[in-house]
Amino acid sequence: MTHKVAKPLLVSIVGPTAAGKTSLAVSLAQTFETEIISADSRQFYRELEIGTAKPTTEELQAANHHFIDSHSINELYSAGEYGRDAKVVMDELFKEKNIVIAVGGSSLYLKALWEGFDEIPKVDPSIREQLNSEFENDGLGKLLDELKVSDPEYFDLIDRKNGQRIIRALEVIRGTGEKFSSFRQSSINEIPYRNLKIGLNMEREVLFERINYRMDLMIENGLFKEASGLISYKHHNALKTVGYSEIFDFLDGKYDREEAVRLLKRNSRRYAKRQLTWFRRYEDIYWFDPSQKKQIIDLVSKSLNT
Repeated sequence: MTHKVAKPLLVSIVGPTAAGKTSLAVSLAQTFETEIISADSRQFYRELEIGTAKPTTEELQAANHHFIDSHSINELYSAGEYGRDAKVVMDELFKEKNIVIAVGGSSLYLKALWEGFDEIPKVDPSIREQLNSEFENDGLGKLLDELKVSDPEYFDLIDRKNGQRIIRALEVIRGTGEKFSSFRQSSINEIPYRNLKIGLNMEREVLFERINYRMDLMIENGLFKEASGLISYKHHNALKTVGYSEIFDFLDGKYDREEAVRLLKRNSRRYAKRQLTWFRRYEDIYWFDPSQKKQIIDLVSKSLNT
């Protein structure tokens, strides 16, 4: 076992879908004898298997992973809850290890690891159920009107097309009688570890080929069947995403299977572009091609020993 350092190191492997993040994370975990924290908001759910590109059985055996199949699709699990839970896991790991690997492409969940999270109280789950029912029956208009009156400060900040965030704010307002904005911290929480961010990217054409190939494999492995078994959960936020929403629309008769496959691939490519746009906001990410494993290991070693 290596000597303990004053402030341990979290290595975050980020980048677009299909860039090879999981493979690199497993290699780093093996090299540095440590464990992996998943920061993929859909890999938490046991019922979502094919469409989430979870680590393979071999990868799970090669390195211990946290937050894979940790929750049921029936449970609501926010980025704030994840941030708190992940901190507990990391605090335990850092008692024995100088380094932990985080991997994922979900911006809010990575942000919770990097910048902390707002201390927002838990409220009665029935309030969320009621709000979801109102949303299904009446749309976002009435909920936006309520938010504008209840918390004009947050109303001015929020993306008014993001139903999940609007509902999240209103459930806290209804459950506590306080403004949602009053719970949002103005300053970033102090993080008790160093954070090395490593981004994977490659030539756009190569990435798009990998995305198309991955989607073909998912379809071959039964993605349409998996999605059809989850259709009763299609309003769950984890399923309002690329890889499932296109198949739900196909099952609803909006277009044929061929068009569904085309949209699955196109929307996955667009999602990769959005991920890259978000990650490029962070100037402290070190970018590599997935083939540069030796250079990445050297960077992690150097960071660990400084």
